[in-house]
Amino acid sequence: MDFQLGDKIISKKVHPCGGNQWTITRVGADFKIKCDTCGRVVMVDRVDFEKIVKKKL
Repeated sequence: MDFQLGDKIISKKVHPCGGNQWTITRVGADFKIKCDTCGRVVMVDRVDFEKIVKKKL
C-alpha cells in the first residue's frame, strides 16, 4: 500500500480515547500518525504500521 503525508487511515484497534481515525504526519522507515479524535501523536515503524492499517480513506 502506498501512503502519503496527510492521508487518513482507519486502524484495526481503537485508540483508548475511542477514535480509530488517524492522519499521517511523517512517512519513511517510521510513520508518525496523529489521532483525529484526541490529537495524540504516535511513532510506529513501517512493519507495525502496515499491520495496524484497516483501510485508507
